[in-house]
Amino acid sequence: MRKRKPKKRILAPDPRFGDPMVTQFVNNMMWAGKKTVAYQIFYDAMDKIKERTDENPHEIWKKALDNAMPGVEVRSKRIGGATFQIPTEIRPNRKVSIGMKWLIRFSRERSGKGMAERLAAELIAASKGEGAAVKRREDTHRMAEANRAFAHFKA
Repeated sequence: MRKRKPKKRILAPDPRFGDPMVTQFVNNMMWAGKKTVAYQIFYDAMDKIKERTDENPHEIWKKALDNAMPGVEVRSKRIGGATFQIPTEIRPNRKVSIGMKWLIRFSRERSGKGMAERLAAELIAASKGEGAAVKRREDTHRMAEANRAFAHFKA
């Protein structure tokens, strides 16, 4: 185990919106170190959202992220030969990163032409409280609720 906690890296804000969260999202979306490509995909998706909804795409992205972020998760713990699913609260920065990763993952799994198109569709759906990322969050919350009886095993 390490002796002390590593320093938190500070992300630079993105060029268009000036938001470090957007940079984090793009970093999660990036493949093989192609950050420019990831930024291009993200901004194309933002333009598509602007065309379809006539609303601020940055606000829609924030709303989608809020709707996809889980509040609790279940962790497996072995107690006396049996494995229990123990519901635990999630740290705020982990909530954000899980929400981002789910949005990106379910965008990739979506059908459509081009990643920007699929990302735009998933973000619009998530901002309305629909979509696969929001469904995953609801499933996680449901599982935590079902295993609430084991919450006293928390370590």
